[in-house]
Amino acid sequence: PLPADVGVLMLTTTASDRVPVLIATGNSDAAVSKAVQFLVQSRDQEIGTGHVILVSELAEVEPPAPRNWEDYLPASNSFKLSDLKDETDQPFEDVTVWGSHSPALDIHFRALPDDRFLPGNTITLRYSYGPQVNPLTSLIDVAIDGVALGGRRLSSVEGDRQKSITMTIPEDRIKPNSRLQIGFRLDPRERRSCSRVTDQQLWGTIHADTSFDLKRETAVQLPDLKLLQFGYPFAAPQDLSTTTIALPATPSKTDLALMLAVSERLGRLSKADSVMLETYRVNQLPEENRASEHLIAIGTQGKFPFPEVLTAGDFALGSASSRRQQTSQIQALPDGEGVVKEVRSPWSAEQVVLALSAQTDSGLAQVQNLFNQDSLFFQLQQDTALISANTVNPSPYETDDYTLEFLQQSTPQMVAIDPTFTGQLLGLFRGKWYVLIPGVVVSSLFIYGVAQVYLKRLDKFRNS
Repeated sequence: PLPADVGVLMLTTTASDRVPVLIATGNSDAAVSKAVQFLVQSRDQEIGTGHVILVSELAEVEPPAPRNWEDYLPASNSFKLSDLKDETDQPFEDVTVWGSHSPALDIHFRALPDDRFLPGNTITLRYSYGPQVNPLTSLIDVAIDGVALGGRRLSSVEGDRQKSITMTIPEDRIKPNSRLQIGFRLDPRERRSCSRVTDQQLWGTIHADTSFDLKRETAVQLPDLKLLQFGYPFAAPQDLSTTTIALPATPSKTDLALMLAVSERLGRLSKADSVMLETYRVNQLPEENRASEHLIAIGTQGKFPFPEVLTAGDFALGSASSRRQQTSQIQALPDGEGVVKEVRSPWSAEQVVLALSAQTDSGLAQVQNLFNQDSLFFQLQQDTALISANTVNPSPYETDDYTLEFLQQSTPQMVAIDPTFTGQLLGLFRGKWYVLIPGVVVSSLFIYGVAQVYLKRLDKFRNS
């Protein structure tokens, strides 16, 4: 027999040989976990071959830094275009475009979800262009999400090389889904007869040493379901190693289906060399996970892992299909509505709990549909979402078959995620500037009093 710590992966088919089946098994829970872990570690997948794989040892993958998100802006405030990746997942190199109607260079310029930008962000664009352009109508311009930032006329008939221009990027323009466009408008110096343009000899080059200088701090307001559209905070770090899913002690098929939908969604929103997401039944949840990790709790109201989370805030689900908002309380029969609710963790000030619940399994199925469908998921906002079906058999492709309602049940609080002393000090006063002036006055008076006492003692010492 196989050792208890060896995982087994088998690729087979059903009896009809029409449907492939992937089996992950072993003689212990640890062995099954090891087999599955092999599938999600991209480095180990490269050596896999054959119909059967025995997984005896797996190299441990170091978790990425919390702010190291691929396809997003680098964590450094100063970087170059070559530090960003193109659509083929390769670093940008010099890009040359030809003709008068060449498309703009489109760049993913995604801010990290916890970025808070300050004034003073700049782009220094470096470019070259060829001869025979019309200096009156030819130019290069920069836009972010279709909003122009600025541009410059191409003023030399002979062309020019290694030109540069610095433009300001407004702090409210850089978002987690932003795109930067850099485009040439190339018009020929002369036109031929019949207004036919000869423009294929015109060219412009955007250089990879184009640089960016950003002014930002790391702070975010939580809870906020809109950030969940980018996986935040559960995908920080990107291997999901600080996130735990909690299920009821006896999970139903609907609970498990929702767990898979949530896992798939988080997998699509993150990108790492491994996946370290953990799942436990609530009666087996380690205390350290509860106290130090972000939690995603799944279950109907009667079996919900953390009942106190459902009753937190102004909106709450109760027993016997009851629900409360502020001081109003009703009983809905039947209640087929699903609830997505994010709250600050009762066990840690720096973590959040995402509650996925309903009064019935049918309501929980609506939450599953929300995570499965982009058109529904990317509407999430505020801190509580209610979803219900408008038809008996809602189509997964028709958003009109669902009703989404969003509520703000708690006041978002600013969370500073800067580990340095300066960052923590700024985080303490962020949003509380009204206490800063009195604090400065009191501190000045205290320092003045200490200085006066010191000077009097010094003067007395000199006279003695």
